[in-house]
Amino acid sequence: MRAEAMRLVCCAAAGLLLLFGGCIGGVPPDLEGVTLVFKHGKVVGDPAALTFLLRRFEASHPGVRVREEVLPAATDEQHQFYVINLEGRSADFDVLAMDVIWVPEFIRAGWLRDLSAVLPPSERGAFFAGPIRAVSREGRVFAVPWYIDAGVLYWRKDLLAKYGLEPPRTWFDLIRAARTVTRAEPGLYGFVWQGKQYEGLICDALEFLRSNGGDVLRDGRVVIRSPENREALQLMRDLIHRYGVSPPLVTSATEEPTRHIFGRGKAVFLRNWPYAWNLFQREGSPVRGRVGMGPLPAFPGHAPASTLGGWQLGVNRYSRHPREAEALVAFLCSYEAQKHLSRTVGYRPTRRALYRDPEVLSAQPVLGVLYDIFAAARPRPVTPYYMMISQILQSQFSAVLTGIRGPDAALERAREEIAFVLG
Repeated sequence: MRAEAMRLVCCAAAGLLLLFGGCIGGVPPDLEGVTLVFKHGKVVGDPAALTFLLRRFEASHPGVRVREEVLPAATDEQHQFYVINLEGRSADFDVLAMDVIWVPEFIRAGWLRDLSAVLPPSERGAFFAGPIRAVSREGRVFAVPWYIDAGVLYWRKDLLAKYGLEPPRTWFDLIRAARTVTRAEPGLYGFVWQGKQYEGLICDALEFLRSNGGDVLRDGRVVIRSPENREALQLMRDLIHRYGVSPPLVTSATEEPTRHIFGRGKAVFLRNWPYAWNLFQREGSPVRGRVGMGPLPAFPGHAPASTLGGWQLGVNRYSRHPREAEALVAFLCSYEAQKHLSRTVGYRPTRRALYRDPEVLSAQPVLGVLYDIFAAARPRPVTPYYMMISQILQSQFSAVLTGIRGPDAALERAREEIAFVLG
């Protein structure tokens, strides 16, 4: 009788564990199944598009379930979450979506599984080169590019046409065009961009520096103090304080405030990301049908240098289900999955062939413009110490824009501090 009671208690306990998803070594894996936890930021657009893909993955992988856990919208909070949990060797999530700038840091810390088997060298050419470079180390890849971003220039094509102007090829073309229009059209700003002391400022500043032949690091060397960088930083400051084509408010502006200014018809030019295009073209937009988009300007004799953005998918090194997690990454970064997200929520695919897909181009005609921009986009300095370098650059670049420090002094101080970080 006592043995029978013990058997009933054990059966009841096992049933409860199965009901609530418990994990005990004595429960057979084929009865328990596998639940993958996928951490990612909020989907821009209808989240049902991603949920649809996850259900399809489950259907093709019997016994595997995927649970989405959405992180806070702020990327610095997402980064902090990952650092705290991965440093503690947490196995509470399996697949993680990462900003392109975090991957080298996570690789160095040993937090990501090597995904070279998921994306072998023979298949990497299917993706844009910039994202592949950002997720690679010593010939191995530790994440797979999911969707891509890069800085672009927006302009009021109706206003440029009205005054016989072409989209600017150089920064000085932009200055002349902005001054021409704003002098004739009171109440307009010439050029709005992101100048607040935050990561967005680094993206904008690198586009000025690199479009003049400058950079921060080159072959592991600190090259930030250069005549090219000094000239580029001076021009950023002059846009506000000398030429007056950018209002002082840009020194505290991020993406959304500048998008709203341009979207209300209050600016001639805007630097932002491709996500803004669909918002400008939606029903009720004051600028619908009156916006052009293309590459950012450059200094004379140089090429545009858009900063690479975008998100990558990786597998937590401490995942209890690495094989299934790798399968999910491969599925979400596949041709068909990227095509679905491009057509439904406007994500920009990292697979180059999708920019020739008739169905994708029909849903997102603007991809034809973006292909060359994405192909030439350059990642921010690819180093495990990027987050520290970013903090240094944010402080120094902001000091230049607000007049606290001159370009030469800011670049020298940045050089010293970055050299110290790199040892």
